[in-house]
Amino acid sequence: MTLEEAADALNPITGGATDASPMSAWESGSRRTGKRNRAGMCRLHRERPEVLFAHQDGAATSVLETSGTAVVVKVLTCWTDLIDAMASVAAGAREQLVVTGSRLREKAYLAAIEAAVAQHPDWGHYQVLYGPLRHRALADHLTRLLELRDPPARRNGFETRHIGMVELAAALERFFVASETAAVVPLPSCREAEEFDRGVLLSREAAVGLVHQGREA
Repeated sequence: MTLEEAADALNPITGGATDASPMSAWESGSRRTGKRNRAGMCRLHRERPEVLFAHQDGAATSVLETSGTAVVVKVLTCWTDLIDAMASVAAGAREQLVVTGSRLREKAYLAAIEAAVAQHPDWGHYQVLYGPLRHRALADHLTRLLELRDPPARRNGFETRHIGMVELAAALERFFVASETAAVVPLPSCREAEEFDRGVLLSREAAVGLVHQGREA
């Protein structure tokens, strides 16, 4: 069911007026489901609460916990491999692309994102900044993205471009690029503060989770 369909099915059970917004928050775990709606959801989905709401109650396990290192496709041990992998994830996106971080400045990587956005104007692109921009190159990149596609444009009936900033006081800074098939998470440098020069390439299973996380952010 879509979120709207699930809300429409839940309301007759609970006598409430739930819509897609709280349903999405319950599903992502950003909000806890109340007692009445928990009972209604269990009845609707014919499932026990400890299964439906494990992610809200702290009993859910992450992808890495359940699969170990199986989701790690490759450890990227040098700067050039990291940038190449990040650019490949952007170039390989066909449905959606999530890019996070306010420190981006690598020309090849930013160019790969712009090329992908230009080539696939109908898929969803999410650019999540954590705090103010750190480099002029990223500001110029965002300007070019806005020239390529206007965020409010609803060519297909929905917005396909989302650019926003998360205040650092409200969340930890996060860096990754993820498509529907792969993701790269940069790791801090062992030599220089403020630098990220290595990382991990992750499989589809982990990438889907990061796409969802980026969209929620």
